Amino acid sequence: MKSSDLRIIPLGGLGEVGRNMTLLEWGEKILIIDAGLSFPEEDTPGIDYIIPNTNYLQQRKEDIVGLVFTHGHYDHIGAVPYILDRIGNPKMFASDITREIIIHREVEFPHRSVPNIKIVKDGSRLNLKPFSVSFFHQNHNIPGNLGLIIETPVGKIVHTSDFKFDLSPVNGQPTNFKKLEAIGRQGILLLMSDSTDAEVPGHSLSEKGINENLKKIISSAKKKVVVATFASLINRMQQIISSSEEAGRKVVLRGRSIKNNVEIAQSLGYLKIKRQTIISPEKAKFHDPSKLTILCTGTQAEERSALIRIASGEDPFIKVNPGDRVVFSSSVIPGNERAVQLLKDQFYFKGLEVVHYNMMDIHAGGHAHQEELKQMIQLIKPKFFMPIHGYFSMLMSHKNLALKEGIAKKNIVIAENGQVIELNATHFRCAKEKVPANYILVDGLGVGDIGEVVLRDRKNLSRDGMFVVVIAINHKTGKIQNSPDIISRGFVYLRRSQKLLEETRQEVVKIVEQSLGKKDFFDASYIKSSIKERIGEFLFRKTKRRPIVIPVIIKL
Repeated sequence: MKSSDLRIIPLGGLGEVGRNMTLLEWGEKILIIDAGLSFPEEDTPGIDYIIPNTNYLQQRKEDIVGLVFTHGHYDHIGAVPYILDRIGNPKMFASDITREIIIHREVEFPHRSVPNIKIVKDGSRLNLKPFSVSFFHQNHNIPGNLGLIIETPVGKIVHTSDFKFDLSPVNGQPTNFKKLEAIGRQGILLLMSDSTDAEVPGHSLSEKGINENLKKIISSAKKKVVVATFASLINRMQQIISSSEEAGRKVVLRGRSIKNNVEIAQSLGYLKIKRQTIISPEKAKFHDPSKLTILCTGTQAEERSALIRIASGEDPFIKVNPGDRVVFSSSVIPGNERAVQLLKDQFYFKGLEVVHYNMMDIHAGGHAHQEELKQMIQLIKPKFFMPIHGYFSMLMSHKNLALKEGIAKKNIVIAENGQVIELNATHFRCAKEKVPANYILVDGLGVGDIGEVVLRDRKNLSRDGMFVVVIAINHKTGKIQNSPDIISRGFVYLRRSQKLLEETRQEVVKIVEQSLGKKDFFDASYIKSSIKERIGEFLFRKTKRRPIVIPVIIKL
């Protein structure tokens, strides 16, 4: 590395939505921005979360000067309990609500270190030599969201965090445009800007309009109202609770994450709730359904979520009936469309009214659309530009917006996770060097112990099933005792596949006899390997499917 270069190393958040984590490195010192997770997709079956690879940091624990958080969404804070001890539990800095969400979650990890988090707010300034970090308020759909001004030895960097320009937010302060203009006059070397909605034209919806629609939906309902939203949308929860209070309704919270976040936000003054508004689920059955709102999680039809349990009748306290109203106050995350549609259909079949964002404006995202992204560039006036937070198409769309705003093509970098980016006053470029930035998979208590081979097996199991062959062999005589037993799971239905099973047994006997004849001694590993390979080929020829073949040898 040249001594005149600042190194920027994204460990997540580029070419994906979520898992946000970026390093700034000068000399031997490292500043970390965010430590988020992402959620599993179809190609990661059985996985709970995906987190950044911190191998690079694990070798440099003593060099970390601090970890700063932009806001309290899990795609920016969710990896903390999994990486904390690995990176040496560095000093951390976050807004009050972000800190409380992180600390509250640590209760689930009593065997791991307690994070050392100091509270910062709009206007706070940190000296983390060789870096100086100042924080400024950014409007989003969670309180305590902070953009960053980072003074480095090569110049000033602005990191926008997730943001939108809402002139009339319902719960919180609007964007301070004068402050952004003042930041722009400081001579910003690099702008790193949120790209999540860079493909969406126009301006994002204001929460004020959403609020009016939610009021109408809740006040006009003749029976029970069930409103599902993300537990992280603190501002949306305020709207739902306030609208319910105006309509004379009590509110029941269903879903652990919503209950936790309401308690945290209320304790910090971010949620204003009248004393008698929230009631326990146990008391819900004693209240007039026309005076009851259920606030819950499950808008993405997540397995075991509160809304799923309500729809299936598994919730012990909340029952829905014809005429009740269900509101999906969120957009559908790509990939969840079918599951969400099936969940809506369950409510329709039960005779409920279903309201979702395609029918009327009852959800506004927390990310800037194209006009706001262009305005951010106009206000900050950076020399160099780097789109962050989004799939490659989103980053490219953001790049095109920056080009239209007059930033030179050579001054824009579209990077991939793990790339080392070099920055100084005269150049901004991707170096040849890369650091590990592959997925680290979290499965239960296991972190990083699920590799490609395990994932491949899980995919095969889900696609073609499992085929177990049990052979009892007398190791002295080398004779097979009885006919091989076969267990099939997810491959074929045994009762309807007798011919295939008999042919497979004959093939197994032939393989075992040939394997025993090639060795002067009983070699169980060799026999298993032969069965696995040749029976796998045999079953593919017969069925064009490749189940996982598991040979089990019992020595008699």
